[in-house]
Amino acid sequence: MKSTIENFNKHVMGTYGRYDIVLDCGTKEIASDDYGKKYIDFGSGIGTNSLGFGYTAWTEAVVSQIIKLQHTSNYYYTEVQAEFAEKLCEISGYEKVFFCNSGAEANECAIKIARKYSFDKYGADAKRYEIITLEQSFHGRTVTTLSATGQESMHNYFFPFTPGFVHIKPDIRSFENALTDKTCAIMLEFIQGEGGVLNLSEEFINGIFDICKERDILIIADEVQTGCGRTGKFLASQYYNVKPDITTLAKAIAGGLPMGACLTADKCSTVLGRGDHGSTFGGNPVCCAGGNAVLKTISAPGFLDEITKKGEYFREKLLSMSAVTSVSGIGLMIGIKFRAGINAADISKKCHDNGLLVLTAKDKLRFLPPLTISFEEIDDGLAILEKILLQENKS
Repeated sequence: MKSTIENFNKHVMGTYGRYDIVLDCGTKEIASDDYGKKYIDFGSGIGTNSLGFGYTAWTEAVVSQIIKLQHTSNYYYTEVQAEFAEKLCEISGYEKVFFCNSGAEANECAIKIARKYSFDKYGADAKRYEIITLEQSFHGRTVTTLSATGQESMHNYFFPFTPGFVHIKPDIRSFENALTDKTCAIMLEFIQGEGGVLNLSEEFINGIFDICKERDILIIADEVQTGCGRTGKFLASQYYNVKPDITTLAKAIAGGLPMGACLTADKCSTVLGRGDHGSTFGGNPVCCAGGNAVLKTISAPGFLDEITKKGEYFREKLLSMSAVTSVSGIGLMIGIKFRAGINAADISKKCHDNGLLVLTAKDKLRFLPPLTISFEEIDDGLAILEKILLQENKS
């Protein structure tokens, strides 16, 4: 392990705060390091390994596609991309999709669509290009998606940032005060993952949908972390009974392969034309094959209902722990707040030391386990956490 970490740090930029663990392989919801130590996975690669490690149907689909055709440019059609697009539009209820490689790229596409929609309809002189986003939001790490991100701590070093973004608190009055003749869209996460697993209120969502409909302002839903079944519905927007004009997806969509998607409702489905946007690897055949396996799995009867049940089980177990004061999120997107004196980052480190892979979000411990996780694995992982918390109580 030491030589791997030393070699890694010698050659790879230090842009991540890494744990001293070298993961070597995985089976289902269990990862193993290079010494054979096993870890229950409550993080799934930050919500990306939606079907765990080596899920049979996913692996077979990906390997079969690699043998057949690993890549071709988007000058040509492929059956696997057409099939994936059809399934994705059907399950999401959207009309068109643009494929890319990540959440940041999907959000960049959404931003371009929103601005071009207003340019086409209202003209260049209207200067209708401003996009409202929320404080504590996170939309990516490109210069433009960092500009859209409503976290001041991330707005440093890389000046000048892309103009045209306004950050507000998630309440109607703040939204109304931010609206101008230049506003073309609002971009939001229904649950702010990196911001602390914060659920937006139904009152706020319903209010902005009413106002935006009246003023022809587009609504962009960043579902990079909440989408593809994470909350127990395919899209978190379905909990609020709304349909944004644009929805972005990534992370879980291809089960661990790089894939992003920007979905458009009919209103925006023809905004981008030939030459307006592109991505060399977008819609890669292998990634689409993985995506097809993911969609087939999560659309099976009862699968999403099981996610809801597992989420409720997690919350019931967590709230029975004396050190836990609250649990946020929906389904298998879980944020855990501890009593004063318990530091989530410290608990995360101890979880890793004891064979449990977890995440943090601001001052919370965060769980994004594979959607296929079993109740037994949930129990085993929570037993590790509870033991750590009991030790904290004694210290």
